Amino acid sequence: MSDATEKARAFIEQEQAFRLGTLTTEAFHPKTKHLSQTAAEDLRTAVSMLQSVDGDIPPAMREVLTGPLFSRLAEAMTRAIDGGHRIFFTGCGATGRLSILLEAAWRRFWNELRESNTAAAEKMPDLTDAVYSVMAGGDFALIKSVEGFEDFPDFGRYQLRQAGVAPGDVVVAITEGGETPFVIGTAWEGLAQGAEVFFVYNNPTKLLVAAVERSRQVIEEPRITKIDLATGPMAISGSTRMQATTAEMLVVGAALETALVRLLGRHLGAEGPGRLGIQPLKPAEYHGVFSSLLSQLSTPAPVAAMIRLIEFEEAIYRNKGLVTYFVDAFLLDVLTDTTERSPTFMVPPFRRCDDTRSPKSWAFVKNPRLSSVEAWREMLGREPRGLEWTAETYEQLGAPENLRTNPPRLDNEEIYKFRIGNEPDPSRTDCPDSALITVTVGDEAQADERMMRGRLARYKRHAAVVVGHVRATHHADNMFGFPVRLPRSPLHLWRRLAVKLIFNTVSTATMVRMGRVIGNAMVWLSPSNKKLIDRGTRLVAGVTGCTYEQACAALFQGIDETRQIAATGREPPSPVAWAIDHLQSQHTP
Repeated sequence: MSDATEKARAFIEQEQAFRLGTLTTEAFHPKTKHLSQTAAEDLRTAVSMLQSVDGDIPPAMREVLTGPLFSRLAEAMTRAIDGGHRIFFTGCGATGRLSILLEAAWRRFWNELRESNTAAAEKMPDLTDAVYSVMAGGDFALIKSVEGFEDFPDFGRYQLRQAGVAPGDVVVAITEGGETPFVIGTAWEGLAQGAEVFFVYNNPTKLLVAAVERSRQVIEEPRITKIDLATGPMAISGSTRMQATTAEMLVVGAALETALVRLLGRHLGAEGPGRLGIQPLKPAEYHGVFSSLLSQLSTPAPVAAMIRLIEFEEAIYRNKGLVTYFVDAFLLDVLTDTTERSPTFMVPPFRRCDDTRSPKSWAFVKNPRLSSVEAWREMLGREPRGLEWTAETYEQLGAPENLRTNPPRLDNEEIYKFRIGNEPDPSRTDCPDSALITVTVGDEAQADERMMRGRLARYKRHAAVVVGHVRATHHADNMFGFPVRLPRSPLHLWRRLAVKLIFNTVSTATMVRMGRVIGNAMVWLSPSNKKLIDRGTRLVAGVTGCTYEQACAALFQGIDETRQIAATGREPPSPVAWAIDHLQSQHTP
């Protein structure tokens, strides 16, 4: 029996808990069934198809935003912070990045308040540290997935315990599928430490209870408040970075903003938020503003800008070129979309500055003003939180042998090797084609033209993405303007949602055009954890018509083959795509 066959047999026999094909988030959305074929022929219709699935969000979220569970979440957040306690957001993958984003948005508010309104800041307690994010794999995983971390609940319990969760705190455990072991571990640890725990997920509650035992145990625990944000299947099967995480950003972000406005009112008086330029919204109004944002983005001008941006990036990638985004205030938002393209479509991930062997990432992000160390600190509003776990730590947590014998480097020294600052990076321009795309959002000032002129000279093309009020951009040959209204809010929630919706659609459609999707199945994915192994197996079986067992064996063989290719420094194919080609070639006459 080959090694791949043995691994497949062990997975099938021992990992039944990760057979997740019955979950709604893993299903194929009927609206995008023929997305890849449509995108090849009619990009405008393909963009409309993707946006139509975003349209599933408002009807589902109306009831949540106006219901008692949203009120309970906002009240718990207010009560915790008012009592000197903290709010912990926990997540893995896309929800981990959302957790970090929520903390960073909170920190940015307090930093801006101190800079813009000293008198108001002096009346407020310093609440900068009142929000804390816990992502599987630490902040390192913000930019590069840490293989296998999400599969272990004890990892989640340990990371939250390290963060200092205590009685009186609030833990908001966010998992798109509702079944991620790491996030479930944080929910149980929060409960054990006396915190008030909320469990937020995007699959129907009854389905989770019936299909996944670890989810059932959490959902049936009466001391944990459950918030079901199910909107239906994703536009790309299983790609929960899209509609699921958008719904979570809307609801959890709205709850955090609601708590913040209440705290401002208590310390500054009822008129305090208004004097700061903040217009408090009722829960139902969040639904209305979000629906308006979706409507605006589907009008002719933004759709045309998306189409041109997709074609612009596609042309660069087809010419073996690279894209670099220059972003300032919303660097974390663009970085989130950019880094999530790697596990979703198996394009090369970001690489460290001392790595000259791995393939270059197709897209990257940089802050044009700051050095990398400064950019990391400003983006997060704090020092990065890398993990400094040793072999003994993994031994203590009962980790697999590969983690105990070869612990991954996830500390700050490694994080800072991802040069997201303004240092020159010849690797981004010494290729057949290259583009620098500046991104500005809302009333954000555009980069200084004189500063940009020298940097632009290194790139073969340059462009600008402007979200909100579109002004003249002097240094860009190509302007992609998204003239949408972005109401002011304390956490810049509408700007963040606009950036997310635009970049999710653009990056997904671009990857579809690059052949990384068949129909609406992301066959180019990196099976880096047990859930993705199951998803990859189901995709292989669905495309080839073979059995689950045959598909699983071919997938593990593909994993071995692609790792050998990657070890040579070449860009490997997806193990899923490899397995599909392998099985189909066996049946070709």
